[in-house]
Amino acid sequence: MVRPHKDRKFHFLEILVIPELLAELNEEQKQILFFKMREEQIRRWKEREARLEKGEGGVQKRIKGKSVSWMPGSDNDVWVWVMGEHPNDKPYDQICDEIMAERAARQAQQEAEDLRAKKEAELEKRFSTVHLDTEVLATLREQQRQEEAKQAAAKEQKRLEDELKRKEAEERRRVEEELRKLEEERTQQIYMDLKDVQKSQKVQEKEDKAWRDTLRKSKAADLRRRSIAKQAREEHKRRSVRALEHGRVAAVSKVFGVEKPPLPPKPKPRNLTIASDAINQKPGVSRSLSSSSRDHIIQWFREDQMPLRAGFQNDQKRIATWFHGIISRQEAESLLSEKDPGHFLVRVSERIMGYVLSYQGTDEGFKHFLIDATDSCYMLLGDQLKFSSLADLVEYHEVEPLTSSGRELLLHPCGQKSGNVDYADLFR
Repeated sequence: MVRPHKDRKFHFLEILVIPELLAELNEEQKQILFFKMREEQIRRWKEREARLEKGEGGVQKRIKGKSVSWMPGSDNDVWVWVMGEHPNDKPYDQICDEIMAERAARQAQQEAEDLRAKKEAELEKRFSTVHLDTEVLATLREQQRQEEAKQAAAKEQKRLEDELKRKEAEERRRVEEELRKLEEERTQQIYMDLKDVQKSQKVQEKEDKAWRDTLRKSKAADLRRRSIAKQAREEHKRRSVRALEHGRVAAVSKVFGVEKPPLPPKPKPRNLTIASDAINQKPGVSRSLSSSSRDHIIQWFREDQMPLRAGFQNDQKRIATWFHGIISRQEAESLLSEKDPGHFLVRVSERIMGYVLSYQGTDEGFKHFLIDATDSCYMLLGDQLKFSSLADLVEYHEVEPLTSSGRELLLHPCGQKSGNVDYADLFR
């Protein structure tokens, strides 16, 4: 029930709202309901004003200066009291019982006053004469019977009211039980809907993950194609330079009548002494993957790998952090054991003319991968992807795994021990 403030002197429309319906509304819907009721009150007020102006029902009145105003609350909004929202508000049943009890008390008080007045009149009439005739006695008896009949009627009325209250309580319990069952069914339905939404979200997440994996593989394939193209360009350029140095093609050519300058020589690495002779593979150095002595391996590296800037970074200005000299498997594992998983190094093999990529895994321990360095290119043994330099191979496997398991990524380079450089004999 919605009522205006008691101090207002205008009669507003009282509207009954089912408590169960009001409990299902949110705050915004309650505000909308209140404004709709207020519009209805204003409309009825205006109709009443119009009837009074026209003089309906024989009443000739003119109400001037009438207006409707709303008392604002602490938030400067229209003040309204919704029964049941405040914790101190009484329940609807209790308010109804109190109203009925108040009405019953007023009615009983009025009847008692009427009966008292009647009794007083009877007493005055009874004792006003000394002798009462039979007719008066009959009247008194009739009045006594009527009074007893009234009492019996009052008892019957009380019994009927009690029966009505009992039926009302039973009906309320039945309605409450139905509402409870409906609430449980609605809760189960909402729960199943949320489960369906969760399942759909999981399916969407799986689809997104599959799409991301496909995108990653596509990017890896693009990177592989770019690397192969770069390798082809580098190989063509390298062979062209070697051909020029060996005199198989002219050092100077003319294009449309303009002389083309010769290609500049490769820059020498810092702090290193490299012979300025032409880069030729000497016949005494074997390129096969067979057992060789340490001196043969050093000779192979100086004569065949140094001109290719093996072990240098891509800028060819300094030796890469991950590059190591001729060290054994045990020495490589000793260096990596002091590091976290994901560290790696590239060492010159102590047995073959090539390199070994040593890697520290998470669960599998240490892994060693042979790097084939024949034909002036570099590739993992068993792989078909060739690289023009060791730095390109390392850079590629920083984002692409070494094996099909997809867990061996070159994350952190393992450098030299402090005070000891193991590749000094290669560049001396």
